[in-house]
Amino acid sequence: MNEKDLHPDHLNGIYREIATLLSCEAALALHHAFRGQQISFPVEVLSREYIAEQIRKEYNGFNIKELASKFGYTEKWIRHILKTEANV
Repeated sequence: MNEKDLHPDHLNGIYREIATLLSCEAALALHHAFRGQQISFPVEVLSREYIAEQIRKEYNGFNIKELASKFGYTEKWIRHILKTEANV
């Protein structure tokens, strides 16, 4: 099989979707690395640590509601992050 001649339509199931989004090469690389395994992707792509850092950087004393909306967390969680930073 010549991998350069592959088209996404030649691939099976999720590999077809990956090839359509990224490339056939990416789909084959994932297949070779993880074939036979079940993989789940977290809903959140950014780590909580990174988001907490951004919240601390962007907090101006009055924008908890805006930060909660921007990062998709509750105002209570935003306050918790800011309080945790104050106690460190």
